[in-house]
Amino acid sequence: MRRLTVVQLLPALDSGGVERSTLEVAAALERAGHRSIVISGGGRLTADLGRGGSRHIKLGIGRKSLFALRQVFALRQVFARLKPDIVHARSRLPAWLAWAALKTMPGSRAHFVTTVHGLNSPGRYSSILARGERVICVSDTVRRHVLAQWPDTDPSKLQVIERGVDPHAFSRDNLPDAEWRARWDAQFPQLAGGRMLLLPGRGTRLKGHASAIRLLADLRMAGLDARLCLLGVRETGRGHYCAELETLAQSLGVGEAVALLPPRSDIAEIYSISDIVLQLSEKPEAFGRTVLEALGCGRPVLGWDHGGVGELLARHYPEGAVPAFDEEALARKADDWLSTRMPEVPFLREDSLARMQARTLELYDALVAT
Repeated sequence: MRRLTVVQLLPALDSGGVERSTLEVAAALERAGHRSIVISGGGRLTADLGRGGSRHIKLGIGRKSLFALRQVFALRQVFARLKPDIVHARSRLPAWLAWAALKTMPGSRAHFVTTVHGLNSPGRYSSILARGERVICVSDTVRRHVLAQWPDTDPSKLQVIERGVDPHAFSRDNLPDAEWRARWDAQFPQLAGGRMLLLPGRGTRLKGHASAIRLLADLRMAGLDARLCLLGVRETGRGHYCAELETLAQSLGVGEAVALLPPRSDIAEIYSISDIVLQLSEKPEAFGRTVLEALGCGRPVLGWDHGGVGELLARHYPEGAVPAFDEEALARKADDWLSTRMPEVPFLREDSLARMQARTLELYDALVAT
């Protein structure tokens, strides 16, 4: 087997599904004996990347300004030195910069791969993600979106490779010990003692935090001692949005039963103590990884039946699908589950992470072999 040099590019390595997928593919490359390099603006996950054996090169390829154009020259230098077989761009601006660098390098052997992680807006700026020699779509929803927005795209170069979830990291066996639970209850007393709803997601209005707060108000009005954990909402620069959510909770009389948390690494433990995990994004998700994570931990999921979340619920947990934005139906179903009995959560039978890693490496190998 030929040893490949693969360069992945993304804006930063802080948190999120794009970042985690990058690390997971990097780990698979290293295990297979390939050379793995990631170029980004840096972030808290850089250390995790290094521990896996991959190399990180810090470049400001995610800053949307004229400064970013300077990075085309910097990338040309990096590519000339590394001589990559595969350049894999996972975001729009890094993709434009990498594409421009490769186009202006005489004799470059690198194959250009892109991944469409989201339902990007139509137009020229987003179209770069459809220009890869191979275009990875993280769901059938994304594949349909690409073909609808850029109909000139050759369908044969689109390959659906769903994002993966580590079955060991997200399993029913990952129960927190008594010490963890005591620390949790002490730190977040507003979540202790009742039935906990969990909505994991970044601090953006599109994630549906307001819908979750209104759901909580409905449940408590019905006499249920429900609590709500908004995990990941407290991020740098999101103070105004957090204040807006706190004001909404107070106005609905549930401020004492809501906790707004920053991203945490012990998310599997938090899933395991949750009674219901919510996925209420206002915009259809490209995939909906938290659905698989929660189900892997044996926790029931309620989510809007659209986009990638609808796909996953239809396949793995149809009981959890709610017509998109029907907050009355959401409240009825959550009330029924909490008041009577939760629908059984089936075991996920497949190692979706290993499948995603294997299929991505197969795509790389096939490209280089052409």
